[in-house]
Amino acid sequence: MTPALAGKRPSSANGLRQSWRQVLFLWDRVSIYLPVVLMGALALGTYWLVRNSPVFNAPEAAKEARHESDYFMRQFTIKTYDEAGLLKSEIYGTEARHYPDTDTLEIDNARIRSVSAEGRLIVSTGNRALTNGDGSEVQLIGNARVVREASKDAAGNDLPRMEFQGEFLDAFVNDERVKSHKPVVLTRGGDQFTGDVFAYDNLTGVAELKGRVKGLLVPRTTVRPGR
Repeated sequence: MTPALAGKRPSSANGLRQSWRQVLFLWDRVSIYLPVVLMGALALGTYWLVRNSPVFNAPEAAKEARHESDYFMRQFTIKTYDEAGLLKSEIYGTEARHYPDTDTLEIDNARIRSVSAEGRLIVSTGNRALTNGDGSEVQLIGNARVVREASKDAAGNDLPRMEFQGEFLDAFVNDERVKSHKPVVLTRGGDQFTGDVFAYDNLTGVAELKGRVKGLLVPRTTVRPGR
């Protein structure tokens, strides 16, 4: 080995060792911050997934139905007609409020005129009335009265005027029935009956009174032709 080559080898070895030490030093420095870099990358990835994932809205809770009117009428008259164009019913009131949750119409100072299929006129009045959607049931509250005017039956016999009066009357128009769980005065012609609980079916002509029942029958006079 020549003296020149012998002098260069230690210098090259020292350079390699020095370069390796720098690499190890840089690796040590990088390894210190590597967990922080990885956590940051993971956080950025999670944020990106959250921003780009589809959002499913939770189902809205069912809204509780409120007993509030959706429209009102004042000083009104409502008329309904049958298929032949004849007047079937007429409703009058100073004010009415419709409630969609129960499909009922509340009427102040109600006056209801209805004509049955046989042509009998029935007039119902009350300080307040509640009717269902098709008007087949009417509840009269306060000074309630239902009057069936005098008429004739199918055989041509006279039907006397009939009146029901009380603080509450529940009238079923189509079935021609009236009932009440409160005291009612029933007047038929000149006769009068009272009871605590009341039910009447006009189709059968049967009136049922319960509780403290009282009756007043007026004798009918007959006029005989002179001899």
